[in-house]
Amino acid sequence: MSKKLRLEIVTPDRIVYSDDISSLVVRAVDGDIGILYNHAPLIATLKEWPAKLNMLDGTSRFISIAAGFIEVKHNKITILTPAAEVPEEIDYDRAMAAKERAEKRLAQKKEVDVQRAEAALHRALARLNTIKYSSEK
Repeated sequence: MSKKLRLEIVTPDRIVYSDDISSLVVRAVDGDIGILYNHAPLIATLKEWPAKLNMLDGTSRFISIAAGFIEVKHNKITILTPAAEVPEEIDYDRAMAAKERAEKRLAQKKEVDVQRAEAALHRALARLNTIKYSSEK
């Protein structure tokens, strides 16, 4: 019997990923979580950050996660997120422009919706880091 986990990353629009992996690392609100075979049941809230998928062939893959929730049960992992992107779908220039816009908004001392600007910044950083980590393989 192989020690594999079934991972599904689901957004309101589509299933972004559905396949077997050997392990997963995601960023929860209280720190990074590593999921291995036979992990205890878990439900956690996720932050915006690239999920690191360790594949069965020993390689790694990264998928940008825009917050959400993770459930682990019986070697099946489900991530529910408002948005998720594989590196090939991410437009680097657009993500960089979004990051710069959010940073400018946060630097202003005027009436700024800080939570909204911070969320935009975190989403942009998740996308940019997904590209960065994917190219470092």
